[in-house]
Amino acid sequence: MRAATYLYPWDIVGDPDAPRRIADLGVEQVTLASAYHSTRALTPRHPRHRIVTAPHAAVLYRPDPARWTGRALRPYPQTWIPCADPYAEAAEALAAAGLCVHSWVVLAHNSRLGGEFPRTSVTNAYGDRYPWAPCIAQPGFRAYATALAAEAAVRPGTDGTELESAGWYGVAHLHAHDKIGGVSLPGAAQYLMSLCFCDTCQDGYASLGLDADDLQLAVRAALAPIWSGEYAPAPGAPTDRTAEWAEVERLLGTDLATATLAHRTEAASTLQRDLIAAVRAEAADPAFQVLLHADPAPHRAGANAGVDPAGILAHADGLVLPCTGAPDALIPFAAHRRPGTTLAANLGIVTGMGGTPHTLVADAARAAALGATELRLYHAGLAADADLAAVREALAELRRPSP
Repeated sequence: MRAATYLYPWDIVGDPDAPRRIADLGVEQVTLASAYHSTRALTPRHPRHRIVTAPHAAVLYRPDPARWTGRALRPYPQTWIPCADPYAEAAEALAAAGLCVHSWVVLAHNSRLGGEFPRTSVTNAYGDRYPWAPCIAQPGFRAYATALAAEAAVRPGTDGTELESAGWYGVAHLHAHDKIGGVSLPGAAQYLMSLCFCDTCQDGYASLGLDADDLQLAVRAALAPIWSGEYAPAPGAPTDRTAEWAEVERLLGTDLATATLAHRTEAASTLQRDLIAAVRAEAADPAFQVLLHADPAPHRAGANAGVDPAGILAHADGLVLPCTGAPDALIPFAAHRRPGTTLAANLGIVTGMGGTPHTLVADAARAAALGATELRLYHAGLAADADLAAVREALAELRRPSP
């Protein structure tokens, strides 16, 4: 299977040895961040630094002023890499080492945007705003996201893109000095805490015959046992995606749960189609590949946004699916693949972040058996030398002819 790894431009810019080191892993492609959220990242081999701090979400190239003139919502340029266009410099160096480059675009995850424009944020049933999570139902954010997707995806020297957080983001988020672990939030509670009650979403609920105030009260009542410590899941319910949704229905009631999901699925699926169309129009090349990071459960929120398996594969060229320890995410898409559809299994290779590089051969084989056509390895820039050595050995074994 074709293998790609993720990188940030700062992993490459200023390190002349990095492109060859990545190529020597045995990957054919690098998925390179062009628009990314705030982060603090280790750079264990860089000759100039060991930690890069990106204090806010930003584009890692020079945005086109003409595209953004007159828009209130616009991308923030980066200032922490001493380079005019870090993405372009890194992409050129990687291509010179024989690697294909795809862009990596983070969309609905932007704390600075939420801080400066708080009304764009998801607002939960208690009135709390999530500044890291823009409400994807709002027309203003949707226009911003489609413009950003087109610009950030289609960069010079880039043959395709991966769109991350192309859907709802919710309560689950590693924020600065997170202090929300005192009460465990199972998947059903995370869904309820991620429901948005901004003005746009309230109008969306009303269009489905719901009273938004009554729905808020119902959500709070459904969550009350979580806060009091009296919550107990349905007896014998496994912790899979189907059971997670069944628990939402039990807590909120089937009719209300179904209506909230209808609103969220409509907002997400129409945005996803708009994003794909905008990127394709910008690329003007049918060979330019558009993939989405996704989860097969439409109710799930986060970087791997929930999708409708049948619907999304009618539009996207494929998906990147979280498969570290759980390759079953591939299964719901098997019946909906078209000729040429890419299903990429995303496998963690950073031991210190829960990755398993030493079982990569077995993990890749298991993913292939469930329908994976490609591998994504997260993340060569963050991995220790021992992790990269294990990846190099595993990819060599996977490419060795069978006896």
